[in-house]
Amino acid sequence: MKYYSANSYFRDRFGCRMYKASVSLDVTCPNRDGRCGTGGCIFCSAGGSGEFSSEAEGSVPERIDLAIEKVSAKIGEDTGIIAYFQSFTNTYCSPEYLDDVLGQAFSHPRVKAVSIGTRPDCLPDGILEVLKSYSRRYPVFVELGLQTSNDGTAKWFNRCYETKVYDEAVARLKDIGVNVITHIIFGLKGESTEDMLESVRHAVKAGTDGVKFTCLYVLKGTRLYDEYKAGGIDLLSREEYFDIVEKALELLPEGVVVHRLTGDGPKKILVGPSWTMNKREVVNYINRRFR
Repeated sequence: MKYYSANSYFRDRFGCRMYKASVSLDVTCPNRDGRCGTGGCIFCSAGGSGEFSSEAEGSVPERIDLAIEKVSAKIGEDTGIIAYFQSFTNTYCSPEYLDDVLGQAFSHPRVKAVSIGTRPDCLPDGILEVLKSYSRRYPVFVELGLQTSNDGTAKWFNRCYETKVYDEAVARLKDIGVNVITHIIFGLKGESTEDMLESVRHAVKAGTDGVKFTCLYVLKGTRLYDEYKAGGIDLLSREEYFDIVEKALELLPEGVVVHRLTGDGPKKILVGPSWTMNKREVVNYINRRFR
């Protein structure tokens, strides 16, 4: 099945292979500190979905260097770097702080773009002005954690914003020239295949430029883990998951970029699905099935 992969898109846009260097910022999440909720989404670990990021110590260029160093054997000197602010909610800060860290990131000689993971309800006017100023000069991606367009499901996992907030955020980001990537989870409790595909349709209709798919996985120390131990969670098998992915790919218009077909949690705290633990085998399966 043909789809527009991130690798193809990055080569088309930047003329080279690109690598995301994940770095942490000094931020938290409004769903943790009580502004809109506490405890975070029930599947989110203590690391705020950024277990693979470098520590939030030193200058931003130093953090980027550390992230590059970890994979230096896998990437060449001609590989372009995307500074990926991944952990927690990276626009849940003052405009001045965001302006500073973006300026530092783009000062790094290998950084060609930034990608900012955040929530749709954390894009006030001041933050958008900062993003607008950088998007006029550099490629800026913003990754929004929609996960599902079903507000009922969202209440179950404690998302703490309504889907209409996502729709408004996509429109405002695209209006200032920002490229939007939407995260969607397949296998959320109580959702049918049609529910999951509706989330994909919704993101496309809202105007997303790209998507990231992942299955629901369970990490130790999360509230989802507690529910899983109590027998309240069924996890998708590999075949079930990629059957849904295949249907989802058919819904994507030409030009919508697939940045991820599935994700993987850190092995030291990953409980399941067990098939996600062998990343090499998953990649081989994807290559056999989709390419």
